[in-house]
Amino acid sequence: MAADPTPNHQVTQDFLANSSGGPTVLRILLGTQLRRLRQEKGISREDAGYAIRASHAKISRMELGQVSFKHRDVDDLLKLYGVKEPEQREALVGMISSANAQGWWHKYGDVLPQWFGVYVGLEEAASVIRTFEVQFVPGLLQTEGYARSVIQLSRTATSEEDVTSRVNMRMHRQRRFTSGEGDPPRLWAVIDEAVLHRPFGGPEVMREQVEHLLEMADRPNITIQIATFAMGGHPAAGGPFSILRFPTPQLPDVVYLEQLSSALYFDKFDDTSRYAQTMDHLATQAPLPGQTPEILQDFLKRYGG
Repeated sequence: MAADPTPNHQVTQDFLANSSGGPTVLRILLGTQLRRLRQEKGISREDAGYAIRASHAKISRMELGQVSFKHRDVDDLLKLYGVKEPEQREALVGMISSANAQGWWHKYGDVLPQWFGVYVGLEEAASVIRTFEVQFVPGLLQTEGYARSVIQLSRTATSEEDVTSRVNMRMHRQRRFTSGEGDPPRLWAVIDEAVLHRPFGGPEVMREQVEHLLEMADRPNITIQIATFAMGGHPAAGGPFSILRFPTPQLPDVVYLEQLSSALYFDKFDDTSRYAQTMDHLATQAPLPGQTPEILQDFLKRYGG
């Protein structure tokens, strides 16, 4: 990423004014600012690493927000980058404690894969999430019974206690969207019709799930579309994905692709714009959100509702 021509002081002011969010985002923001400062001075990662008695790989991880920050390291880097204004230095160093804090999801660390913990941290700070699903109801829209059936099917939970812990975490993730407090984030989900044909948990669980989708579709911050079979082919045939957008201008959109035992994250514009265009095409080709209740009512009858 090219260095931003905006003066350092103004960049820092903007950075701080928009630094709300969980620790994952704060680490990314602080790392982004350190990368900006290094690039403006034309300093290599190797030289920056030498200044803090570390490798260039550690500098890369710091700049990507993948590790916690030490006060001494940040202080030494700011000296190397020529940041002398006390206000700017104090502002950046003052971010360290918050950036190193653990989010609520860390209490589920015993059943939470590390690669998914990164996503939950980003999800917690996102202001808009657009998602496309072909296999399951999106996790943010699942009922407890449906979530339990899906988690048990995955065979990754080794005990009933693990299953319950994962279900509880999934329900916790939904609270930001349904609590009614403050300005809730936006969720726009396009769900392939095949998802509704798969009876996870049996008719009773599916009936409850479809009823829940009807309730969620009625919320002002949630939009649900069903990509029906009548659409034929569509541009997202490659599989499910999510696009996360943040209220912080310094953070790019992030595309998340979950795999069987890992995940991929894309934040380069060429990648994210391609997925955004695909999502736009999906939303345009699928029946309008206003038709979703009628489609769901048909499935509700199918499952005895």
